[in-house]
Amino acid sequence: MRTTLCAAVVSVGLLLAPGAKTLSAHHAFASEFDANKPVKFKGTVTKMMWVNPHAWIYVDVKKPDGTVDEWMVEAGTPNTLLRRGFTKASLLPGTEILVDGYQSKDGSLRANGRDLTLPDGRTLFLGAAGTGAPSAAPAKK
Repeated sequence: MRTTLCAAVVSVGLLLAPGAKTLSAHHAFASEFDANKPVKFKGTVTKMMWVNPHAWIYVDVKKPDGTVDEWMVEAGTPNTLLRRGFTKASLLPGTEILVDGYQSKDGSLRANGRDLTLPDGRTLFLGAAGTGAPSAAPAKK
């Protein structure tokens, strides 16, 4: 009886913990993105949202006909990106980037970013470890 009561109290405490909302909102890669739909595109950063649980990069991609598509690229958590060398000044609006990632399952212009290449040639890893995303781009056939 005492063990059951203790387990119940601990469970309720975990559910009410400050991070519980964030944890329940987090998702696995496979729930939204398709590892069989790799995408690679060049575009111009319009904004970057440093929000939890994942940062988002908005990129305007010019198509051959001159029209522009706005892609949303999911990155790792803001804390993870900061530890990898990103700062809020790393991706200012107007920065030209190359994005390598995986498109959303619904076919919308959303991608889970794996790598981002800056104009100076530096490549930054965008992904979050342990999400189920492929660790390397699939081999091209």
